[in-house]
Amino acid sequence: MLKAVVLLENLKNGVVFANHGISSRSTLPILLNLLIGAKDGNLYVSSTDLEIGIKIKIPAKIGGEGQITVPAKTFVDLVSSLSVEKVEIAEKGNTLELIGDKIKTSFPTISASEFPKLYEEKGKKQASFSKEELTRDMSGVVFSAAGDMGRPALSGVLIRKEEKGGLTIVATDGYRLSLKEEVGLEKTKAPASSLLIPARIIKEVLGMRQGAGPIELFTFETNNQVLFEFEDTTIVGRLIEAEYPNYQKIIPDDFSTRAFFSREEAHNAVRVCSVFAREAANIVRMSIGNNKIKFSANAASVGENEIEIDAKTEGEENEIAFNAKYLLDLFGNIDEEEMIFEMTGPLNPGVFKLSKDKNYLHLIMPIRVQE
Repeated sequence: MLKAVVLLENLKNGVVFANHGISSRSTLPILLNLLIGAKDGNLYVSSTDLEIGIKIKIPAKIGGEGQITVPAKTFVDLVSSLSVEKVEIAEKGNTLELIGDKIKTSFPTISASEFPKLYEEKGKKQASFSKEELTRDMSGVVFSAAGDMGRPALSGVLIRKEEKGGLTIVATDGYRLSLKEEVGLEKTKAPASSLLIPARIIKEVLGMRQGAGPIELFTFETNNQVLFEFEDTTIVGRLIEAEYPNYQKIIPDDFSTRAFFSREEAHNAVRVCSVFAREAANIVRMSIGNNKIKFSANAASVGENEIEIDAKTEGEENEIAFNAKYLLDLFGNIDEEEMIFEMTGPLNPGVFKLSKDKNYLHLIMPIRVQE
């Protein structure tokens, strides 16, 4: 029977992260539960919604080995609200008891035999990243993936091995695209082939706590599984089996207008404009010329505003309109201070680049605006 003593802080960190694998929309009771197990001097907390699985290893003093499931929401809410130093977790009949200083709680349980197995084996090691490298390279890309499964390929991040070495990572939802080339040319052990990984899994990997060890990527061809392992955390899911669109053909190879500008200033300008833009299809205009970029939005119901920022401009004066959300997502996910904007006309894609990183670009499709 499961019995363990664990530091509350460690348990809290573990169950809060594991809870990301719980879907409130599930109709299967077992998928609303966390699997808690005790074995080999550690407590294990697992969750899954059948699309993603998370397993956390937590150091503990084990008094009895075993595993059982408990309702995730109430268990996480309780653990998050406690302030004791350590707690005892013990299986007792059809309940799991959590006992701490001046507190005793019991939870209903469902047998661990009903909980889906997250994976049979890790599979083949495909790549190894440092947390710092993966965060730096993926953060500016993953947000561009589609948030729904209407077109499965667009809900993933493409990790493509290049013949010259290194990786290219790409994400697009059909309206915007982020691309990062030459990822980890020296430090990354590149995968043997291209992988299309659900963006949700990548986001969970980026959300793992900081640590010194490498993030290792495994795939298991038999069931199309992808698995990330980082210190005490394992995240598992399925590779997307779909053909990725030919994104290269939409990337412009020339421009008629270019501007160098401050990302922070542009971010602030779009934030202000978005107050007005949300009442008018979320449209923000960018007018480039005379060493300025003017951001503007107007809505008949609330008014209009314009904000200018300084820029170094080259080529023709030009104007283009974008969805404000796409601009805010871009500026909010990039750390570099100076950015470059290139365009060829109001109906062609606008391309954002980084002054200090020639291997990154972000493309946004414009909105046609009636004058």
